[in-house]
Amino acid sequence: MPDIQEQIAPRALLISIHTPNIGAREVESSLAELARLVSTLGFAVHGTQTQRQQSTKRLSVLGSGKLEQLARMTGALDEADDSLANIDEAGLEAFLAGSQRQHANVVVFDCDLSPMQLRNLEDALGVEVFDRTGIIIEIFSRHASSKTARLQVELARLNYLTPRVRREHSGDRQRIGGRSVGESALELERRAIRDKQAELRRDLKKVQEVMQEQKSSRADIPVAALVGYTNAGKSSLMRALTGSDVLVENKLFATLDTTVRALSPQTQPRILVSDTVGFINKLPHDLVPAFHSTLEEARDASLLLYVVDASDRDFRTQLEVVRSVLSQISLGGKDKLLFLNKVDCLSSDERAALAQEFPDALQISALDPEDVARVHQAIVDAIANQMHSACFNIPYAASALMGDIHGKMQVIDEEYHESGMRITVRGRSMDLDRLNKRLLTGY
Repeated sequence: MPDIQEQIAPRALLISIHTPNIGAREVESSLAELARLVSTLGFAVHGTQTQRQQSTKRLSVLGSGKLEQLARMTGALDEADDSLANIDEAGLEAFLAGSQRQHANVVVFDCDLSPMQLRNLEDALGVEVFDRTGIIIEIFSRHASSKTARLQVELARLNYLTPRVRREHSGDRQRIGGRSVGESALELERRAIRDKQAELRRDLKKVQEVMQEQKSSRADIPVAALVGYTNAGKSSLMRALTGSDVLVENKLFATLDTTVRALSPQTQPRILVSDTVGFINKLPHDLVPAFHSTLEEARDASLLLYVVDASDRDFRTQLEVVRSVLSQISLGGKDKLLFLNKVDCLSSDERAALAQEFPDALQISALDPEDVARVHQAIVDAIANQMHSACFNIPYAASALMGDIHGKMQVIDEEYHESGMRITVRGRSMDLDRLNKRLLTGY
């Protein structure tokens, strides 16, 4: 895959194939999202083009006329080939102005392309061509910082690269007497990629074992996991709720690695908040394992916090993407809260309509301290609703348990008697059961 970072201010031409099973609104929305994706990589959107096709499977992807039009936009076809005979003065000025304008130097398709399609398009257009998967993998590669994320994204990148190495080594096999001798450079490179993939899988298994141990150490603490579409404002809300220095950028996939911080002001019991990777439509297949691994905190969470950018006209579709993915990994049934974020960008009428459509949602701006306080209280109340009341007799000899009890439960009442304390607490079922077993087995 070409190194996008080596490009200097790439001018990207975005192409959408409008097939019969896709509506015009969906095409427009997906192209707008692709524009945000390439902008995240530092590309400038040079223009967008759409063509209706029955499918995206033809070798040239586009019709010959559209392909010629794009070739002129990339400079692969020289505008000077057009006849200048009998051109008037106005036409000459228009021609000269057109010849001086900058061409697109990158073309990005809003669909997946086969290696053969990529090669054919690059030959016809004379510039680097990327598909949607290639762009998303590049973003993941740049933004992954934890060891786990880096390993999984590199695996996805190599899976994407493997079928695309053929062109660089065509015709490189040594031949003697009409027969091939030894391995070609193509075969050697593919073997090197397979060896690297095996090494990455071994390293990944070791890292995941360590991560599981770390998660086990937090199993006694309730966790509220922020989930939502990319760029919905999860990291901004995370920062406001925990007072942490979580990265906040107005870019897609600014957060890839799960971050866990304590809810602030601290509560009794202590509650953790985790920030997870943003969801996106048409997630590349090879990135699904990497994507799901970053949601492991959500799998173990007591509460899911759905964050939606209510100012985005496509937020309902985005919310369905989030719900669908969570259902696929068996998280659809967890307790959840819905936060309609960025409502400071909406009119009062729009907010009223949202209140009617989503009566149980909390309308917020992650930048408003009062709204953040409301979110904080909503989390505390939701965790409290998961707790149950119980009474225990704690012998004075077991008073050391009280520190653990105060850390994990809400102590409602304490009574002191000659033989010990009788306490009334509220806690999660697992914590109450564990305390009862400790008292029965001698602490």
